[in-house]
Parts: sequence; C-alpha cells; structure tokens
Amino acid sequence: MKIAKQDVEIVDVMTLSELGRFCRTDEDWVVELVQHGVLEPQARTGQEWTFHSVQIARAKKARRLNRDLGINPAGVAVILDLLDERDALRRRLAWFDER
Repeated sequence: MKIAKQDVEIVDVMTLSELGRFCRTDEDWVVELVQHGVLEPQARTGQEWTFHSVQIARAKKARRLNRDLGINPAGVAVILDLLDERDALRRRLAWFDER
C-alpha cells in the first residue's frame, strides 16, 4: 500500500481573526474564551491578539466541545481545566510507575 504524502503546514502563531477562521467560528466566540480564561493571548501586535500553538490546540478542543456537545464557554473552561488536571495526575502516576 502506498501512503500519500500531504503538505502539512505547522502554524506556531495565529492572530485573533486567523484563530476564528481556523476554528470555523467568529472572533466574538474566541474573545469569550479569553474572558472565561480558556485561552490566553500571548501578545498584542497592533490591534490583534496573537495565540501560540498550545492555545491554538486548546481553542480547537474548545470548539469541538461547543460544536459537538453544545457546551457554552463557561462550561468549556471547567471541562478543559478538569482535563488538564487529569493529564497532570496521569503524568505524576506514570512518574511513580517508572520508579
């Protein structure tokens, strides 16, 4: 079986408008995520916030929760915090298992 190569561009930074388009939503929804603490813009360039790769991935997760399950930004914030805590606990447990 031959595997097709795809040209994949890795994006490290996105502006507010780019992130909105990437998540297929409007900028207001991204701003709501910032207001609820789901996303943290890294810098302001002129009038635009910029978001780095970790925040881009987090926004994509948030959008899936919103789109697939109908969860509002406040609920998304709680769920993503719980998932982060779960992941941290799993890393700690893995560290203890290695000893």
